[in-house]
Amino acid sequence: RMDGYGWYKLPTGTEYRGWLWDGMFHGPGELLFSTGGKYQALWDRGVPSQGKYFFADGSEYGDKKWHYCDGYDRRFYTEISSGFKPPGIPQFTNRDPSRKIPDGCYDCGDGFYDPETKVIVDYKFRFLRNADDDEHEWIIRTCRKARAVRTELKPKP
Repeated sequence: RMDGYGWYKLPTGTEYRGWLWDGMFHGPGELLFSTGGKYQALWDRGVPSQGKYFFADGSEYGDKKWHYCDGYDRRFYTEISSGFKPPGIPQFTNRDPSRKIPDGCYDCGDGFYDPETKVIVDYKFRFLRNADDDEHEWIIRTCRKARAVRTELKPKP
């Protein structure tokens, strides 16, 4: 069995880097997700005893009084760390420029969603999953949809 410091790549593409004991995550280690996020934790026989999640943009998840992009504070992490863009130049996502969404689809955070087929693909158009009815409703209600007519907003000279 695996023992000592090392790394292990799971079939999902997630990678573990850290200490192993008797084939289990044990001691300090981190899970690196293909989406860019990571979970750093202290593991005890495969179970995290304490840890922190970091999003791909570098922001840290906090389970208490966490106000990132909620009703309290709707700014994106890049707006918090770098400030707002000039008036008249909107920022629709944390990524700037925003991804171009295929016609008729939604950007659901980990990929694009086609409501006709109920299929979610990653940003490289590889299959991720089929959305169930609850996820479908959430995406339709919450996520950014491709615009039928794209207009570029440019500041006036």
